[in-house]
Amino acid sequence: MMRSPLDGLKVLELARVLAGPWAGQLLADLGAEVIKVESPIGDETRKWGEDSFNNNSSYFKCTNRGKSSFVANFKKKNELEMVQHLAKNADIIIENYKVNNLKEYKLDYKNIKKINKSIIYCSITGFGQNGPLALLPGYDFVIQAMAGIMSITGEKDGPPIKPGVAYADIFTSLYSVIAIQAALHSRKKTGIGSFIDMSLYDTQLAVLANQASTYLLNGKEPKRMGNKHPSIVPYQLFEAKDGDIIIACGNDQQFKSLCNAFEWDFANSKKFSTNKKRIKNRTELISELSNKLKKFKKEKIIKILNKAKVPVGNVNSISEALNHVQTKSRKMIKSISGEKFVRTPILYDNLKLSYKKIAPELGDSNLVIKKNILSNKFWE
Repeated sequence: MMRSPLDGLKVLELARVLAGPWAGQLLADLGAEVIKVESPIGDETRKWGEDSFNNNSSYFKCTNRGKSSFVANFKKKNELEMVQHLAKNADIIIENYKVNNLKEYKLDYKNIKKINKSIIYCSITGFGQNGPLALLPGYDFVIQAMAGIMSITGEKDGPPIKPGVAYADIFTSLYSVIAIQAALHSRKKTGIGSFIDMSLYDTQLAVLANQASTYLLNGKEPKRMGNKHPSIVPYQLFEAKDGDIIIACGNDQQFKSLCNAFEWDFANSKKFSTNKKRIKNRTELISELSNKLKKFKKEKIIKILNKAKVPVGNVNSISEALNHVQTKSRKMIKSISGEKFVRTPILYDNLKLSYKKIAPELGDSNLVIKKNILSNKFWE
């Protein structure tokens, strides 16, 4: 029987909304036991949006799968002591409180380290533990604006646009799990835990990738280009006879294959023969390609370019993507107790991910956890 990679690890999640909970969920999918501590009113995302399923929002459900919920009022000594007991015996703590807010309850890293020297403590904040903005709250939307990604997202003459998903949160979650796994590896050698300082702002800057390096190395300010690529042509959205498609030629050979597939002569032109020349003459080339592609239906273009091994794709809606034959072939949609979800996109040949339970009801594990803590049988 295959085991999960993180079987036996105990994770205490003192987090709400998205960045912290997404990291906790990924650890749960990888096999860790995750206890999510909530206030008596619960994680506010339980009530976000107008859509709900079994009394909780689809937003909450998509980021809290596989966890147990433990409700505790930190103002009540006996309830706080139970959370401190969990912290004392945890392998990992994930929290996203504002800087210094957990000191009052002795749930900050310095206090937890005194009772649990091997703890791996991951603190996720808007701006990190230091700097002039450290004490400020930071939601994903604000971070996207401040860290530059919105300035390069959207049409050239339009307003800055945020992506349709909270990517600063999601990227921070993924980097957090990477950092936690590295700390686990280090702890195996030293027996010593780690404090991990994760910032949405830092993460969003880091994933600016080539756009940041364009400025840092060349002093050029990246601008909004809509669906165009700043460094490759043609690599953008085109309008077909019956809708939009994406064509992405990442090199000269793919551009030549595109032209050969349609029996066009652009690849032999001195103006378009190399990517550097195509960037210089972008407007002319895109105009020519657009006029020709408009005469074909999407299905025809995709069929021709798939045969020619040129990257091409339909612009799918969410429902089209989730019901796509490739999605089904990869078994990306799973179900627990009748609730469907998109699985974590990790597959092992000799390990399995753990999809044991849906997102918890508020306080679903309070009775069991309290009983076992009082009898010294929980996380000892």
